[in-house]
Amino acid sequence: MSKHLTIIGFLLLFAISAAPAQTPTPEAMSAARKLVDTLKLPEQYKALLPGILLSLKPVATQERPEMERDYNAAVAKVTDAYTPHLNAMIDAATTVYASNFTLEELRDLEAFYHRPAGQKLLQKSQTLVQQTDQIGQQGGQKAAEDLRPRLVELLKQKPKN
Repeated sequence: MSKHLTIIGFLLLFAISAAPAQTPTPEAMSAARKLVDTLKLPEQYKALLPGILLSLKPVATQERPEMERDYNAAVAKVTDAYTPHLNAMIDAATTVYASNFTLEELRDLEAFYHRPAGQKLLQKSQTLVQQTDQIGQQGGQKAAEDLRPRLVELLKQKPKN
């Protein structure tokens, strides 16, 4: 899950930097925020915190046992410091959606994700991404195995100058 969230984060950052300079309207931002909430992006961004803190543990404790004991207490005190970062990610995601979809499209997407099919897509999206990634990896590997001898044979047949 964290791999996909990381990818989403990078895509959001890329989309923000590639987004047109035109500022979305307040109505588009409002509709985009509703969509971001419906897509449960805030919950996904909240779920990043434990991984962030776990990755910081070796650096923060310098792998010294006496510091590791105090780490959990310290984590509880810095958790609130994540809130501005969480809010910034949510705002950035909102801007991405508002910049890439019209107000009507945002409303259509919101309506879709409130219908049973949209809810099912949200529930199964991670599984679908994993399964389709696996299909791509396996299919690519099979294609490479099939194409490699063909390419080698074609290159052998090419006359030397």
